[in-house]
Amino acid sequence: MPISAARDQEPDIGARALSVLNHVFGLPGFRGAQEQIIRHVAEGGNCLVLMPTGGGKSMCYQLPSLLRDGCGVVVSPLIALMRDQVAGLVEAGVNAAVLNSTLSYEEANEVERRLLAGDLDLLYVAPERLLTPRCLNLLGQANIALFAIDEAHCVSQWGHDFRPEYIGLSALAERFPDVPRIALTATADAMTRKEIAERLSLTDAPQFVASFDRPNIRYEIVDKQNAVTQLKNVIAERHAGDAGVVYCLSRAKVEDVASALSDAGITALPYHAGLDAGVRARNQDRFLNEDGIVIVATIAFGMGIDKPDVRFVAHLDLPKSIEAYYQETGRAGRDGKPSTAWMAYGLSDIVQQRRMIDESTGSDAFKRVSIGKLDALVALAETVHCRRQRLLGYFGETRDTGSCGNCDNCLTPPKVRDGKVLAQKLLSCVYRTGQRFGAMHLIDVLVGRLTERVQQFNHDKLSVFGIGRELNEKQWRAVLRQLVAMGHLRADSEAFNALKLTDSARGVLKGETAVMLREQPEGARNRAVRGKSRRGELAPASGAHSAAANPALHAALRAWRSEVARERGVPAYVVLHDSTIDGIAAVRPGTLNELRGIAGIGDKKLEHYGDQLLTLVRTTDG
Repeated sequence: MPISAARDQEPDIGARALSVLNHVFGLPGFRGAQEQIIRHVAEGGNCLVLMPTGGGKSMCYQLPSLLRDGCGVVVSPLIALMRDQVAGLVEAGVNAAVLNSTLSYEEANEVERRLLAGDLDLLYVAPERLLTPRCLNLLGQANIALFAIDEAHCVSQWGHDFRPEYIGLSALAERFPDVPRIALTATADAMTRKEIAERLSLTDAPQFVASFDRPNIRYEIVDKQNAVTQLKNVIAERHAGDAGVVYCLSRAKVEDVASALSDAGITALPYHAGLDAGVRARNQDRFLNEDGIVIVATIAFGMGIDKPDVRFVAHLDLPKSIEAYYQETGRAGRDGKPSTAWMAYGLSDIVQQRRMIDESTGSDAFKRVSIGKLDALVALAETVHCRRQRLLGYFGETRDTGSCGNCDNCLTPPKVRDGKVLAQKLLSCVYRTGQRFGAMHLIDVLVGRLTERVQQFNHDKLSVFGIGRELNEKQWRAVLRQLVAMGHLRADSEAFNALKLTDSARGVLKGETAVMLREQPEGARNRAVRGKSRRGELAPASGAHSAAANPALHAALRAWRSEVARERGVPAYVVLHDSTIDGIAAVRPGTLNELRGIAGIGDKKLEHYGDQLLTLVRTTDG
């Protein structure tokens, strides 16, 4: 019998919700606005929920599905997300199933039979499947508790991950007007939120917007020198043996970086759409099921991945927008423990992304929005102020304090100097060389390097030749990149990425516009941040138990969990989350009742694993 069919007769929804939360999921209480959202949906209301990755979005539709009559239908875009969430729900004793392309004809028929028989609490469906006439007719015959539209930003053409099939979900409001709908996303600016509400007929529904802050994530953006070497240093010094995700823009780069990390003794696997489907699936399964795997991927990887113990996310190429950056970095530290979002960034990244926008087939309006989003991300990369404050400000959220204490700029504040003269020298060089050359040639002219190309165009005869010898090539690149970020220069993709003056450059050349530049002494900044960012000095997650409290028991529990996960064919975190293992190791429960008090141990897990866990606690030396 499904949980939703055996309801407590307690009339108060809040009390019933708390009881289900405790008995099914083993959690003592709600977080943030969860209780308010769950009550609203359980009573039949529609809403739009914005909550950061790891903030507990899934509970906002899973629990109301168990409180309401019928089956909750969850629209999810990725098979991996469906599979992992259903596995976790089944472990907790919830009757959950998926309906997607991985099922055989017989398996799909059995899921459909269970739905019509009222034998399901939750059903996960891909949007393409849901919108077929067969599936819509099936849902029309079933008792539906609610519709949850996960990753709702996919419905917006202004979002970072637009999926055309999501637009058809507007049919749900028309065909099922009396069934509550909850749309959820971790990432949406004001424009995207507006479009989500309009397309899903939620304009009159309340919006629950949680804080976008992820205080356990340390944000670091460094000058790209040798990005792979820089990354290897970060992993070796702070994240040896940790699970991580590394994002690259191209498939070829994914392969190269994965190979380089493997050569350095790091267990790294590639993931991109060009790989054989079997290889891709095996690599993803290893990442989900094993400890300490680093996946190197294009953006084809990650959305919906529910692995809670990813300790770092690294970008070796600039994402397209702050939304994409926030979504991707948010895959780190879902368990609330200290984690790192690290990115290596250079001028070539701006040029490459701008060229991709210019060469896209999108409308002029789409290109303008895309350029604005890219400019906002570049401003985040170049800011000398708190990165967290800038990031949250993009989503309309303000912080009470100026320093977050957990980003590179707050930990090692950069020095800023008046850069007006340097800017004038560089802009003059661009102008006098005809606005037809890229960064390398301009720097050659500035530092007085007599290359064949400089001589070919007689640029050694110009007044700007050699006027910038006070800086080296790396420092000039930093100046150039900051001027692009400020909007005084732009890369012209139609002229082989030649740098050209913008309208605002005139004010700089005339001395009317102030230019403050971040100083970047050779190697000093990266060394300073590195020294302050070792794993042991990261801020502890609130309420987290220390694994070091009982290392022998902690290791034994992890080994037991891995064995159980292999036997059951599910990711290790589906059996027990790291935080639950930490709690058991710290408390060393001696009875089933004491074990039941550990967060993450619900009734079914106590029934399945209680005796084994107590035996492990008793027989492992502390």
